[in-house]
Amino acid sequence: MVGVMSSSGRPHLMMIWVIWGAAVMLINIGGGGVHGGEVSYDGRSLIINGGRSILFSGSIHYPRSTPEMWPSLIAKAKDGGLDVIDTYVFWNAHEPHPGKFNFKGRLDVVRFLREIEAQGLYACLRIGPFIESEWTYGGLPFWLHDVPGIVYRSDNEPFKWHMQNFTSTIINLMKQEGLFASQGGPIILAQIENEYGNVERAFHERGPPYVRWAAKMAVDLGTGVPWVMCKQDDAPDPVINACNGLSCGETWSGPNSPNKPALWTENWTQLYQAFGEDLRGRTAEDIAFAVAFFIAKKGSYINYYMYHGGTNFGRSGSSYVTTSYYDEAPLDEYGMVNQPKWGHLKELHGVIKKSSETIIFGDHQNFSLGDQLEAYVFEGHSGGCVAFLSNRNKKSATVNFRKRCYQHPARSVSILPDCKKVTFSSAKINAPRNERSVRLIQKVGASRGWKEFKEVIPNFSDTSMRADTLLEQMATTKDKTDYLWYTFNYNFKSSGKQPVLHAETRGHLLHAFVNGVFVGTEHGNHNLQSFSFDHPISLKDGNNDISILSVMVGLPDAGAYMERKVSGLRRLRIEGTENGTSDFSHYKCGYKVGLTGENLGIHKLKGSRKVFWKNSSSTSTGQPLVWYKAKFDTPGNDSLALNLSSMGKGEAWVNGNSIGRYWVSFLTLKGVPSQTLYHVPRSFLKSKGNLLILFEEIGGDPTKISVEAISRNSI
Repeated sequence: MVGVMSSSGRPHLMMIWVIWGAAVMLINIGGGGVHGGEVSYDGRSLIINGGRSILFSGSIHYPRSTPEMWPSLIAKAKDGGLDVIDTYVFWNAHEPHPGKFNFKGRLDVVRFLREIEAQGLYACLRIGPFIESEWTYGGLPFWLHDVPGIVYRSDNEPFKWHMQNFTSTIINLMKQEGLFASQGGPIILAQIENEYGNVERAFHERGPPYVRWAAKMAVDLGTGVPWVMCKQDDAPDPVINACNGLSCGETWSGPNSPNKPALWTENWTQLYQAFGEDLRGRTAEDIAFAVAFFIAKKGSYINYYMYHGGTNFGRSGSSYVTTSYYDEAPLDEYGMVNQPKWGHLKELHGVIKKSSETIIFGDHQNFSLGDQLEAYVFEGHSGGCVAFLSNRNKKSATVNFRKRCYQHPARSVSILPDCKKVTFSSAKINAPRNERSVRLIQKVGASRGWKEFKEVIPNFSDTSMRADTLLEQMATTKDKTDYLWYTFNYNFKSSGKQPVLHAETRGHLLHAFVNGVFVGTEHGNHNLQSFSFDHPISLKDGNNDISILSVMVGLPDAGAYMERKVSGLRRLRIEGTENGTSDFSHYKCGYKVGLTGENLGIHKLKGSRKVFWKNSSSTSTGQPLVWYKAKFDTPGNDSLALNLSSMGKGEAWVNGNSIGRYWVSFLTLKGVPSQTLYHVPRSFLKSKGNLLILFEEIGGDPTKISVEAISRNSI
């Protein structure tokens, strides 16, 4: 028993019993066999410390929570039956400037992995370093944009150099800390690239060589653990191709080699939400069905994306994506158990683990029980038998299996650990249910009032940056700000007609001012790449100052040739004048990057002292481009959120920490905001005198902002 050759000529991994004196140990032989703490795989599963495993994993992203939250999140994931914690690595957060790295605070990935290790769980490190993840620019640092000759994610030397440099930096950091399983650490799996199969064809002959290079580069780093590529059917050996999706058991063709296990790297627990979109949730029953069906078809690794979504703090969310991220996951945004999703999946995990030996080692067969009705049976050599009965119809059905009748709910999987009695049905919830409760604690500024600072609206004469064409926004701002001012002078002579300001933009939102007076606002949405602004304007005879603020709500996070994507104003003209239409698309314009308050840092604790704040009055509410500040004390021990339902659009900071962008005025088709509650982590707070600063773009009423206690109660 030294090995079995596959049809491809590659040796299968085999496990044999070796007796040495009085000791008996399980080892692996054959290609890629493991020894000690190393991790390998065969066609059935990952092999850890010499044994096959069915593993349940959950995505928890360290920058989307706080170090103070990590122990509780990981403990709840473990209690929910998870074996592995999965996280991306966030390149643009860790290397904001070339060669200058940040691993502090929420970016302390080593501390995060140490906590996983301390709680006895494994880790999967998805380095990417392109990650998508609804994270701005897909995790790529924007400074890459200015590297001469670069083409992202292709067989392009400049990009490959920087990608390899960052990947090597992360791998070396992990090695120095002894965090790979081969060193006795928790990391059992690593990922290179991310869903490249979605765009590979767009790169033509530059695509496949890049895949092969990325795989070889990763493997040559010598981590001692397997590498995966998700949504990458041409992942070259020994890299494992893995599935992402809602139901990989139904939609995925499987591993591209019989020597590779079936891994599901993203089982979406909901669909992410963008501003202006209604929540697209997913039921516990549907998730459990998909998991059970995948295991029935010999899947052995499932990662829930997300198990805890968390918060897109600061400007980290990608285009239009809400600040709250995957709030309907088994652990909600605040880290609280979301029932019945958490409990139903925990029950499923327990049933699978009790039968895992038969499932992972038993002989497998499947056969039809009728239209869209199937049985998947695992039978062990010692007599164990586990059956999965699947009904993929939209109606319930009665099935006969081994001379017994079973009533089978619509779109469900029933698990029979002894091939006789159903102990789990994906369609039947036994877990308790709870719902979120929101309780008013205090009004912000109730005792000390609000103060305000009106943002300066620049004119052409105020700008030092000039160009004879409309500048592309991302290349101009370098992702240092959401905001870019376009300004120009216009000499007008009245003709009796009402002039109209027309702008076409690939930005996300636009505010226009004529001679310092607000004209109007327009915005696009997540499904539009561009939109138009058409507003009548009042001009005086002679010189007029036109100022337009173009706003981005995160950078794009996906697609081929991201370095070529454009944003900001693309056409600009005034219609209905004496001379007809005046086009300013190729006219000398002045530019200002960012806001005055932003550039002064007034959202920070020390920076807030750099300007004069006047007492806010009722007449100033509803005005555009106003900074507000007030103080509040920290109540109780509950999870906390700010209720910003009275505001329009902007960003909020608590004690200098951004709690993210808000956009309450962008209503869904149901006529409600996508998000009104904004998480304030306890670690951002002090006991008294917390400083809240907001920048409001459209116009809101800060006096109605409140601090709310968030909890979950059984129903």
